[in-house]
Amino acid sequence: MKVYGLRACDTCRKAIRALAEAGHDPVLVDVRETPLDEVTRARFLDAFGERLLNTRSTTWRGLPEAERARPPGDILADHPAVMKRPVIETGTGALHLGWDAGVRSALL
Repeated sequence: MKVYGLRACDTCRKAIRALAEAGHDPVLVDVRETPLDEVTRARFLDAFGERLLNTRSTTWRGLPEAERARPPGDILADHPAVMKRPVIETGTGALHLGWDAGVRSALL
């Protein structure tokens, strides 16, 4: 199981801790250290669309309007921290976005 997010993200750390306690073997992929490749980024965008962009983040708010108007894939390529976190990929390839009650009930 891969958890795509940021090492410093509290939500990502909570998700990893809960998944490990539930018997999963989560591996964090820090998108700042290892940016998403084009194929993975496209797969995430196909699954989640513009919901993949965290428009409430500090990174997003700091972007100029012209940058925000670019296609989501281009924004994520240049600013990986603007990705909503975490994106969790199960061993079967299923993708989950965030760490809300629905995701927790599906994975724990």
